[in-house]
Amino acid sequence: MDHHALRQRFAALTTAHLADACVRAKVPVRCAPPALRAAVPGGRVAGRVLPARHVGSVDVFLEAFEGAEAGDVLVVDNGGRLDEACVGDLAALEAGAAGVSGIVIWGLHRDTADIRRIGLPVFSLGSLPAGPQRLDDRPADALASATVGEWTVSGDDVVLGDDDGVIFVPAAGLADLLALAENIRDTERRQAERILAGVSLREQVDFAAYLARRRENPALTFREHLRSVGGAIEE
Repeated sequence: MDHHALRQRFAALTTAHLADACVRAKVPVRCAPPALRAAVPGGRVAGRVLPARHVGSVDVFLEAFEGAEAGDVLVVDNGGRLDEACVGDLAALEAGAAGVSGIVIWGLHRDTADIRRIGLPVFSLGSLPAGPQRLDDRPADALASATVGEWTVSGDDVVLGDDDGVIFVPAAGLADLLALAENIRDTERRQAERILAGVSLREQVDFAAYLARRRENPALTFREHLRSVGGAIEE
């Protein structure tokens, strides 16, 4: 799926919709830890993962940009460090010039005011004035993958981020996941509209019937009941 189509479809979705779609498709739900948030509230990213493992120098980003495709999202693995900021305004400017559509950092950023002016979405664990004061040995596969929290991602993955956080999904099968997410969104919107119209969610999902069935079969789960009535509030 090209980047324009991805951005267009994700514009009407949330990461929560994608997470629920992964559950329904039995795809691992790979969310970044909740501390990883948009540097500027309201920021959104959607694109192929462009991985880079940072070891103290910006050159790894510049090399990643050499192979970037329009719409890619730079995913920086800085080991979750909280003692240095590894991305600043120049890296953000260069990313935009290379066609990169956003930056996700397993670590910290700085130059927040400049990044806000630049307008490129940046997600990180927070900000810190100090940049790196080290230069470690660079692994040979520094551009092959990046680890964010417990997940290791590569160019075979797509990253999506919004105010709820960041999620990684496989590029293979992305269209199917988006279709599932859209179906979940539409179902939830209809449910919300009916609540506003005076029909409670309990009525919509026939909760009284669920309680009666559970009395007869204590092993019955609410999710099983929801599947039988077409609810989408938990999957």
